[in-house]
Amino acid sequence: MDYKKLAQQILEYVGGKDNVTGLTHCATRLRFNLKDESKADTKAIQGLAGISGVVSKGGQYQVIVGSDVPNVYLPLSQTLNLEGGQKQANTDNDMKWYEKFFDLITGIFTPILTPLTAAGMLKAVLAILVATKLVSNASSTYQVINFMADSTFYFLPILLANSAAHKFGCSPMLAMMLGGILVHPNFVSMVAASKEAQEAIKVFGLPIYNATYSSSVIPIILGVWFMSLVEPIADKISPKAVKFFTRPLITILVTGLATLCVLGPVGYIIASGIGKVVTTINSFAGWLVPTLLGAFLPFLVMTGTHHALTSIGINNRMTIGFDSFIYPGQLASNIAQGAAALALSVKTKNHDLKQMSSANGITAVCGITEPVLFGVTMKYKTNMIAASIGGAVGGFFMGALGVKNFSGGSPGLLTLPSYIGLDYPMSNFYLACAGAAIAFVVSFAVSFVLYKDPAEDSKEEDKAQTASQNEQKKDAVLAAPLAGKSVPLSEVNDPTFAQEILGKGGAILPADGKLYAPADGKIITVMDTKHAIGMTGNNGAEILMHVGIDTVQLNGKHFEAKVQSGDSVKKGQLLLEFDVEGIKKEGYDVITSIIISNTPNYSAVTLKKTGDVAVGEEWMELKGENA
Repeated sequence: MDYKKLAQQILEYVGGKDNVTGLTHCATRLRFNLKDESKADTKAIQGLAGISGVVSKGGQYQVIVGSDVPNVYLPLSQTLNLEGGQKQANTDNDMKWYEKFFDLITGIFTPILTPLTAAGMLKAVLAILVATKLVSNASSTYQVINFMADSTFYFLPILLANSAAHKFGCSPMLAMMLGGILVHPNFVSMVAASKEAQEAIKVFGLPIYNATYSSSVIPIILGVWFMSLVEPIADKISPKAVKFFTRPLITILVTGLATLCVLGPVGYIIASGIGKVVTTINSFAGWLVPTLLGAFLPFLVMTGTHHALTSIGINNRMTIGFDSFIYPGQLASNIAQGAAALALSVKTKNHDLKQMSSANGITAVCGITEPVLFGVTMKYKTNMIAASIGGAVGGFFMGALGVKNFSGGSPGLLTLPSYIGLDYPMSNFYLACAGAAIAFVVSFAVSFVLYKDPAEDSKEEDKAQTASQNEQKKDAVLAAPLAGKSVPLSEVNDPTFAQEILGKGGAILPADGKLYAPADGKIITVMDTKHAIGMTGNNGAEILMHVGIDTVQLNGKHFEAKVQSGDSVKKGQLLLEFDVEGIKKEGYDVITSIIISNTPNYSAVTLKKTGDVAVGEEWMELKGENA
């Protein structure tokens, strides 16, 4: 794949370089901060080869690439060349406070996931070597690998300082210097000596709290936030001739002292308090949070709010030495999602679905769930049910038995060694494996039992309908579902429809806001946003009716559905009412695309009439393969 070309296409479709104020990536997604999200052509991006989907959540425009995301990110970042201090002011204005919070957490913690994963896996490998007695914990080999892994955790404030500076809009280099101040060996020695002598450390008469900030999370975030307030003031008051010297001097002196004397201690106390809360909850109901996370993590990932959980897990490991709160539940959920997809791949007779679900299922059980979440779990209700049940059962098992995670990483089979603790019995690892196995088996079984291919469902529900569906290779004629101007699908200003990615069909520019059934049949889907309806005709045609372009962004405004999923309908029955003028005033095109989703079942799909059409007129002709 030409990643550079793909990066250029993505950049073009998100509105160009000038529309991008920030860009990060996680394991599978490009995460854009856009000035004006309405400029992004979501449909065009989704139509690109190598793109699994697009999600707009938490103030971020997320393009799901998969495991190749670093290859796409690199040319994008080189083209954008965003300065570290650039703020997302334009996007923040349109974000709610909780969206700002989750965007902040995501932006700070996502960039450091790679070194955290590397450190966690090093720890896991070392634990395996010691457990199998291949390496002695008294050997120099052990010591070298151990400090290699510990470097990420020890210097965590410096790593966080860099990513926090990008989010808060201040100098990354000065922020990293602030992180270095907190973990400097001389400061660590002074704290140790002060504790032993029971004497306070003072600077200009101000006391410094005796806290050690290596491996800490909250203190440096507070410090960098304060730096983002101080740096502009330092810039303003510094004479232009000497600004190069005075701006960083004032910034680091004020911020450093404030962090050591006030912000650092506050952050340390908050982090310790969170650790104590977690310990208390675990002592009374250790099963609760892992069970809930096992059940509902997919919904948190959809919204991007799961990154806040990552920070809690890291804080737990840094303060109490392990996490039994977050990671076990995430492990159960990821394994369960993968198992549900693998069960679907075994049962389905659809070749494309079998291939996609098996590939994404394997990726999920290894710890990367975005492809399976957006490609399978969200699309098939049975898989979401199975994943939630399996994740809850596995999470409950591990939570009830107090399974502990010691080094993090992306929760999955490959990071199971992160449950090996050098000072803990191997039974903790065995229980983690058992919890993962339980989540897998339960989810696989539920998915296998519940999932049925659409053709199989129709046979069981209605044999008469199945018989008619088996005749779908015969000729069929659909009536015009709207009154207006009929045009070829190629004239729709949306590549997904115009290029017939979803299937062949036609389009109508509506004269009024009423959508009718083009044939007798059954309603399969009514989108929550009411802008699109899918149905299966008794003539065998699978029909998607999509009102407007990008009207999903209206979230149901100006739409009123007259039917619901599962309803049987007659040709000419009113399905949907929509406010044409209201939609236009919102800035959206109202042209309505009618797609034959099972186009391969027909030798030809053609419009019988273009130009002005009336509701109920013979409009689209479907020719059977043997016609």
